[in-house]
Amino acid sequence: MRLAVHPVAIAKPGRGKTLAWPMPSVTIEAETTLPTAHGDFRFLVFRHRRAANEEHVALVKGDVGGDDILVRVHSACMTSEVFGSLKCDCAEQLALAMAAIAKEERGVLVYLNQEGRAIGLANKIRAYALQAAGADTVDANRMLSLPDDARRYDAAAALLRHLGVRSVRLMTNNPTKVEGLTALGMEVAARVPIVVPARAHSRGYLAAKRDRMHHAL
Repeated sequence: MRLAVHPVAIAKPGRGKTLAWPMPSVTIEAETTLPTAHGDFRFLVFRHRRAANEEHVALVKGDVGGDDILVRVHSACMTSEVFGSLKCDCAEQLALAMAAIAKEERGVLVYLNQEGRAIGLANKIRAYALQAAGADTVDANRMLSLPDDARRYDAAAALLRHLGVRSVRLMTNNPTKVEGLTALGMEVAARVPIVVPARAHSRGYLAAKRDRMHHAL
């Protein structure tokens, strides 16, 4: 699937403006070359100061120091990416992002350890049960007294800075992700849509992302 590029114009933090979250330091815990179906990537396991017990991952292709680097910031989805769930488009988005970076031979995929939009696996499955009874993804979270989206992007921004990335072409449909990285001082030069066609099981999920969470779908 071809990925289009949409320029974005977002104000950068002004002088003296407090960023949304503090920029944590990054520690690379381990690194190797990982052969994948999309070619070889540098595989980094990293931690950051905010939650030192959390391990995150980055797949890096080529020399990524500089401007306009193709980047995907992706949150873990065990149900889709490990067990093949058809309820969401996460596994397909992950594969598209890896393929796009491999084709360009330069880019970063940051894989954050924040399952279920950072509500955790057990809560995500509780929300799935409510969705099976008719709730959409937003209402299911609210019925459990959970936020619509608890994800943070400080670890991703810090890792990109650590790698020497100055600005990104961000593969996402989510305007909140663009705003989150921009608020942390990472320039988003363009938004690259990464759209997966709706399937029978994912149609409601994608509709909720579009209608309730304002994703560009």
